[in-house]
Amino acid sequence: MGSVMSLSPIHVIGGGLAGSEAAWQIAQAGVPVVLHEMRPVRGTDAHQTDKLAELVCSNSFRADDWAGNAVGLLHAEMRRLDSIIMACGDAHQVPAGGALAVDRDGFADAVTARLLAHPNITVDRGEVAGLPPEAWDSVIIATGPLTSPALSQAILDLTGEGQLSFFDAIAPIVTLESVNMDVCWRQSRYDKVGPGGDAAAYINCPMDKDQYEAFIDALLAGPKSEFKDWEHVPYFDGCLPIEVMAERGRETLRHGPMKPVGLTNAHKPDEKAYAVVQLRQDNALGTLWNMVGFQTKLKHGAQTEIFRMIPGLEKAVFARLGGLHRNTFINSPRLLDGTLRLKAAPRLRFAGQVTGVEGYVESAAVGLMAGRMAAAERLGAPITPPPPTTALGALIGHITGGHLDGGAGSFQPMNINYGLIPPLESPKRDAEGRRLGAKERGRTKKRMVGERALADLDAWIGQPALAAE
Repeated sequence: MGSVMSLSPIHVIGGGLAGSEAAWQIAQAGVPVVLHEMRPVRGTDAHQTDKLAELVCSNSFRADDWAGNAVGLLHAEMRRLDSIIMACGDAHQVPAGGALAVDRDGFADAVTARLLAHPNITVDRGEVAGLPPEAWDSVIIATGPLTSPALSQAILDLTGEGQLSFFDAIAPIVTLESVNMDVCWRQSRYDKVGPGGDAAAYINCPMDKDQYEAFIDALLAGPKSEFKDWEHVPYFDGCLPIEVMAERGRETLRHGPMKPVGLTNAHKPDEKAYAVVQLRQDNALGTLWNMVGFQTKLKHGAQTEIFRMIPGLEKAVFARLGGLHRNTFINSPRLLDGTLRLKAAPRLRFAGQVTGVEGYVESAAVGLMAGRMAAAERLGAPITPPPPTTALGALIGHITGGHLDGGAGSFQPMNINYGLIPPLESPKRDAEGRRLGAKERGRTKKRMVGERALADLDAWIGQPALAAE
């Protein structure tokens, strides 16, 4: 296969989670890689630093339980494949109930340091404007939701494909010392204990019916950032701005991010809150807390005014207010082959959010696979996608062909979910022959899907095609 020095490098464009993971996987396979990141030479609307793998929208990698949650299963699979994103996430964890949340700065610093220290990786700071040079015979485009206009246009010209844009919304962050803990209390929903061993990973702000109604009125009346005529906004349902949810019905929020279930007010245990706003720890120090589900396009002045109506947040100090950033993604099922290559120009692979996955972990997962596939191709090894029974295989399968084309705009960003994984028959009885209730059956079925996925992944890792050595 030749030495590393005799192999021409693979180029990865974009130093976010997907690009960082792709570069790591390529380098670990013994192939040289050049990682191109335009920050700080050219900034974006959403990034605040020039660190690789900067977390923009949230600090949460979501649920970490492989036996009961699809994204937790994806975590477990990525850990088995030497994921740099998961390794650095685990090393910089902060308490978050059943979720894996990370300290943003520590995480990005760690990823950046490990990539810069790798002998097979060169980091090149500067924008790749337009299509990469023809001389680059293997390229991974991992430019995320903030793909530069020149590259977006080049992709459009190459594919002749209508590209979709929508806006992701960013939730505000408040300082802990400004929260009134005589009104609020710490508790995770149903007291669920997370991987950090903390059952009180959220701060809860209770509302009675009158407070809730006044809050909804203010949300609906508050001035919003206006979109221009060309900014068509087909929101992704998993990241709807809070005022858009309120517009869908006055009760929507108290059945969504403000639902009061599974919580007991420590100050008034006999009083049931009508609605609850939850804050989630945002950094390792525990000084910053994210308003869960409060992504918004309210103007900044209105945000401070309206969010201080929330009991306990009357004197809230906002470390960051909510906002929006553009998201760009391609119609992957039509444009990409099963190994993430652009059919119109197979030297180009795509990875991360630009492929139409939603979420940090999913973006990194597609980067992981794109990197391994590009490295195998460079080394002349066969490329075998992971089994469709795995979370990784299901995700890649969905974006490269699992989606049923329902016409323009039908392909939308997707989080990993059990609906993408081939189902298993739900067991009726346990090992002792005892009949299982509906909830137990559901839990057992998820665990079985997880066990099958990890066994199938282990068998796949044992194949010579994608060995990391």
